[in-house]
Amino acid sequence: MTERAGMRAGMRARMRAGMRARRPGKLEAILLLGPTGSGKTPLGQALEKKGYEGRRCAHFDFGANLREIAALKRPPRGFTAHDMSVIRDSLRTGALLENENFPVAAKVLERFRRKKRMARGDLLILNGLPRHKGQAADMERIVKVVKVIYLKATLAEVRDRIRRNAGGDREGRVDDSPSEIAIKYFDFLKRIKPLLHFYSTRRIPINEIKTF
Repeated sequence: MTERAGMRAGMRARMRAGMRARRPGKLEAILLLGPTGSGKTPLGQALEKKGYEGRRCAHFDFGANLREIAALKRPPRGFTAHDMSVIRDSLRTGALLENENFPVAAKVLERFRRKKRMARGDLLILNGLPRHKGQAADMERIVKVVKVIYLKATLAEVRDRIRRNAGGDREGRVDDSPSEIAIKYFDFLKRIKPLLHFYSTRRIPINEIKTF
């Protein structure tokens, strides 16, 4: 190898090393689990404001991010017309994004991550994603869940909290009719609550909080 070729090879190696150093890597996260109206959003907002154990936190409210993107006139960077259709259909029907649509969920999370300028050492507060075991398995490729906080509430308690707007986060919501609350509550029991077992088998600490 000539001296000039060696210099070029060394330069390419340094560039690759620099790119790896700038890459944000896998973020650590706390997952908030609980039925609709149980207080996940107020808790996430409090953690973002105060931090957790000295670490900067960013509260990722998946539903709020979906609504923000759906309201845009044009797809944001990296999103296709099909992605926008998937997001709007999910909001219109209340259906969870299934495994085949996880790339759309991943784009929503990455958009949030860039917007918040999250760096290694920051803590992501997950609220609304993952919402079933398939998503949880896919999420392991991009996020490391280090703790789960389970906000426990009955259907009657959830209805009362939403009626009183106990968390101060229901203003302007159009999906809080009694029938829609019940559908989301039983969907939580069927598909989202089993995530407690998913993470317990991975020895992730789970803190249970009773909401009122």
